[in-house]
Amino acid sequence: MPDLDVVRVQDASLSGATDRDVLEWAAREDRVVVSHDVATLGRSAWERVAAGHPMPGVIQISQALPVGRAIDDLVLIAQCGRPGDLRDRVTYLPL
Repeated sequence: MPDLDVVRVQDASLSGATDRDVLEWAAREDRVVVSHDVATLGRSAWERVAAGHPMPGVIQISQALPVGRAIDDLVLIAQCGRPGDLRDRVTYLPL
C-alpha cells in the first residue's frame, strides 16, 4: 500500500477558510482535497479548472456513505491510481 500523507484542514490553519482558499492551498502543496462538502466545493473546484488554475483534485464523499466503505474506496484510489489521475477532476464516493 502506498504511503498516505494526510493533512487536515485544521492542521493547516485553514479552519473556516473559503473553498477557494482551501483549493489554492491544496494547489500550492500539490494535495488532493477530500471532503464531505458536496454542496459547494465541487463547484469551486470546477471554477478553478475553468479559469486555468492548477487543481490537484477533489474527492467528495457522501455523508451517507459508511466510514468503512469510504476508507475502502480511498485505499482503492491510492493503490490503483497513478500520480495525476485526479488532477483537474472532482471524484465522488462511493465509486
